[in-house]
Amino acid sequence: MTTMNGQPAEIRYDTRIDAILVAADDAPDRLAAALAAAGGRIVMRLDWDMAPDVQAVPRVIIVEAAGVDAALLAERLPQILAWVTTLEAGLVVALNGDQIDAVAAATLGGGTILLVDPTVGDCVGAIVVAAEQARSPAGVFDVSRETDGTRLERLNSEVARIAEVLARLTRAEIDDDAVAPPIVGDRTNRYGASPAMSEPSAADVRRAIRARRLRDQFFGATLFEDPGWDMLLDLYAAELERGRVSVSSLCIAAAVAPTTALRWIARMTDTGLFERRPDMHDRRRAFMVLSDRASEAMRGYIVATRGADLRIP
Repeated sequence: MTTMNGQPAEIRYDTRIDAILVAADDAPDRLAAALAAAGGRIVMRLDWDMAPDVQAVPRVIIVEAAGVDAALLAERLPQILAWVTTLEAGLVVALNGDQIDAVAAATLGGGTILLVDPTVGDCVGAIVVAAEQARSPAGVFDVSRETDGTRLERLNSEVARIAEVLARLTRAEIDDDAVAPPIVGDRTNRYGASPAMSEPSAADVRRAIRARRLRDQFFGATLFEDPGWDMLLDLYAAELERGRVSVSSLCIAAAVAPTTALRWIARMTDTGLFERRPDMHDRRRAFMVLSDRASEAMRGYIVATRGADLRIP
């Protein structure tokens, strides 16, 4: 578009994002600064001990958790989450690294964006994404590029496929009359799990994890990032050891930035691979476990890998 004198006209888009900020008086101003940078405005600011205003209808609710006691987080975050759900608004929570377990125990997944020790730039991106998610109809997405969610969907499909193969193998062993189709059946059988193989051990899985971290020492920690698989391995090893994995520990196992790890944990929980289990002794804490489907698929995959004399990747 040009003006009458031939000069390009300035085009302005309506990008205003109305948001409610929940923060203590002495909280960092990173979220407020980010909202201003994104062309948004704070329509209301609430302290942590203030009740939400049911009359307000923001597009995004931004929450600054830094400096807030874990007990208060455990009490107020579920109320804020319920409020967000009612309003169908986006939710962005900024937190410190030592608050991961307290925050994740109350809100994880379902569209919530958690930012660990974020910069103002990180907050800008998260606020814009949350606003777009709140505005866009469910299921509408950009098919021109593969996102973390797309890769996770492929991973979920692969887990489901492995589970189905295991189910067919089990049925064949029980019926003892399954006739393998030519060529394709032979190829499948060569890679199938042998019934005589022993159960996977935690030591096998831990060795694979150590090998992956050793690789990072030679090629760098970011070249082969695969947080979904790293977390699957860690949770499966913990399951075999009958151990418990906190959200913060799982973030470390993911070998990526905490904010990225939390995003993957949320998506894998939403797609049914992970489950969050509350700590019966401390409501401010939650543990992560594999779902039954994911656990069975991991077992089948590792048994099949060992049966084919392959290493766990």
